[in-house]
Amino acid sequence: MILYVDTSSLLKLYFQEDGTAEVKALTARARGVASSMIGYVEARSGLVRGRRGGWLTDGEYAAALKAFEQDWTSFVVYEVTDGLVHEAAALAERHFLRGLDAIHLASALGLQGQLGEAVTFSSADGRLMAAASAEGLALGS
Repeated sequence: MILYVDTSSLLKLYFQEDGTAEVKALTARARGVASSMIGYVEARSGLVRGRRGGWLTDGEYAAALKAFEQDWTSFVVYEVTDGLVHEAAALAERHFLRGLDAIHLASALGLQGQLGEAVTFSSADGRLMAAASAEGLALGS
């Protein structure tokens, strides 16, 4: 399976929180893990918020950042293009999604079309998961 993770799922690989075990199990079964290029910025931002918010110590932050940077090099990264942004805008309107969530959904759909095989979508956001299902993506918890 190809697993597409939005940032809420991606961060579960580096923070211990509800859903971490499920996302780690999905990634362990996946033949490949993918995300949008925006996931990089969002994940780095999330890790810094974890450190500044006291959820991660300085040492935990450094270890999580190092692990994330190493993992990112092995991910399939879907580029944000003008066409993708227009598709995301249509998805945002159709499913009442936030902008970056719509970019993640458009990226997963674009990847599925590009690969010609099913992509499993993972997010902690219920509205985004419902939209992914409505658009024909397989869902991972």
